[in-house]
Amino acid sequence: MSTSAQAKTIANLDQLAIATLKGLVIDAVQAANSGHPGMPLGMAEVACTLWTHHLRFDPAAPQWPDRDRFVLSAGHGSMLQYALLHLYGFDLPLDEIKQFRQLHSKTPGHPERGHTVGIETTTGPLGQGLANAVGMAIAQERLRANFGADLLDHRIWVIAGDGCMQEGVASEAASLAGHLGLGRLVVFYDSNHISIDGRTELTFTEDVGKRFEAYGWHVQHIDGHQVDQVEAAISVAKGQLGKPNFIVCDTTIGRGSPKMAGSHKVHGAPLGPDEVKATKLNIGLDPEQFFAIDPTVLAHLRSKNAARSADQLAWQARAQTTANGEALLAFLKPDRVAQLAAVQWPTQPVGTQLATRKCGERVLAALGVAVPQLFCGSADLGHSTFTILPNETYVQRDDFKGRNIYWGVREHGMGSVANGMACDGAHVPVISTFLVFHDYMRPAVRLAALMGLQVLFVYTHDSIFVGEDGPTHQPVETLGAMRMIPGLATLRPADLAETCAAYQVALQRTNAPTAMALTRQNLPELQRPDGMDPFAAFACGGYVLQEVADAAVVLVASGSEVHVAVAAAELLAAQGIAARVVSMPSIELFDAQDASYRAQVLPAGLPCVTVEAGSTLPWKRFAGARGACVGIDTFGASAPDKVLAKYFGLTADNVAAVAKAIVVG
Repeated sequence: MSTSAQAKTIANLDQLAIATLKGLVIDAVQAANSGHPGMPLGMAEVACTLWTHHLRFDPAAPQWPDRDRFVLSAGHGSMLQYALLHLYGFDLPLDEIKQFRQLHSKTPGHPERGHTVGIETTTGPLGQGLANAVGMAIAQERLRANFGADLLDHRIWVIAGDGCMQEGVASEAASLAGHLGLGRLVVFYDSNHISIDGRTELTFTEDVGKRFEAYGWHVQHIDGHQVDQVEAAISVAKGQLGKPNFIVCDTTIGRGSPKMAGSHKVHGAPLGPDEVKATKLNIGLDPEQFFAIDPTVLAHLRSKNAARSADQLAWQARAQTTANGEALLAFLKPDRVAQLAAVQWPTQPVGTQLATRKCGERVLAALGVAVPQLFCGSADLGHSTFTILPNETYVQRDDFKGRNIYWGVREHGMGSVANGMACDGAHVPVISTFLVFHDYMRPAVRLAALMGLQVLFVYTHDSIFVGEDGPTHQPVETLGAMRMIPGLATLRPADLAETCAAYQVALQRTNAPTAMALTRQNLPELQRPDGMDPFAAFACGGYVLQEVADAAVVLVASGSEVHVAVAAAELLAAQGIAARVVSMPSIELFDAQDASYRAQVLPAGLPCVTVEAGSTLPWKRFAGARGACVGIDTFGASAPDKVLAKYFGLTADNVAAVAKAIVVG
């Protein structure tokens, strides 16, 4: 066959592959009677061109470290990605495509990391995927800088839509990406001018390309349906390594559908039986066949898989036979038990006063020596939250060796980008801000929990005791909200010993995120019973800190209120009332213990008085009908912390009075 004839054949196969992908999408959505066919039909040319000729992957080893990352930020178009995974040979059988959006299928409504092979991150909440991709790009640049360009040569490719561009989280992340010059990041913007309510011009008329140019991105504009333009744009993007790449793809949503192309009606609803057939006929498929795949197309799309596997195996050989490669592999799969055993945990004498945010600073300094995967930063609050690794540099453009980063005032972006770093699999991000600003990043925290990512969310200034800053900065309800996120452990340590234990717990939770709430104000180091292992006790979530004979009441507290409970117990003892003191730094960890342990700590026959400088709602079940909750169910106020403690009843005198009233009646 002549070269020109062969090229014509390949081009025809590429076009047939695009049509086949579209056919799978519309059949799966129609079978489910649910889904979003419009975006996949509009971006099929871009996706197939990328996957056939540029994306670096190996279906036989979907997790190999130097693979390209593909992120579908417009996750509602999930059938595009599922069809790609099946067609290119990943372990996603056609039967799973037929079970799109059905219970326990591998093809849920939006892509889920860890649930479906080849899915790098859970997407669907718009803008999150783009922000995750920025994190993957930062992670890649760090590994590249520290272990060598010959071992890390992959790129991060994103398909994002109009909704992503309207969400603030994407703007925060894109701004940071431009600042850092993440040249291995390429975003295809599916500019189809349609949202659920209608044309985007109803609300969204800015020039998005110019916005990204202002962020410092390299921007191109193409017709997303012209394969030659897609090819050319990708080639240009590969050569622009000094800036992240933004390719504006002018597309038609639902392209190929005779009646619905270009309409908001095709965004999130099946085409209907008649339009399915009409669309298939329009794009060159047999309208009477469903889930049909020409074997020639399948062979064509998978023809490079042997070479892809060879590429992956050659990489493995380099990694296993070079010093940098061995170091990289060790970095990617650390022995966390050995690392934690090597930590020189800080200590301080009983009674020593130190804020737990400062305790955290001491703990991170010790951990940084033993756990090189830690990567730290804050939302412009490094000298308030103290999440800085000492003797380490900051990541900046053209210098990614450091282990600290300036996130800027971008709480939501920080959380989502950190999630992307965790998805990449090498780093353990430690990110921080004030607790009240958790609400700015809650969607990212929720997704970290949904994905089971090891991200440490460190929150300081954790209560009304930030004082004069007032109710805008006093997170009275935030701890309760965080405790409601499935899979997230919220830890509120009371002193240095508990802060050490909190970090140990967080680093042992390799498949889940952890949130810490640390104080601005100083707290005393607590006295513990002789022989108590504070690490083991803390890991139970709640433990008896101070035992007494014939206890009449249990005082249960977390964080900065534990010392208040201890002082209240002393006042009660002077009045002849014996009070057990329980430190409960984590309700979630306590709930995970067996019933016998929980009953030992909180005997059913003893009334409980709970104490926390926040909403009482999470504590009411511990207090029960006989007990009481000392807390704050209103907003705070602007005043010095000691004034606020007295005003809101968060004093030893008040706690003792509440407990006494319960005991003596």
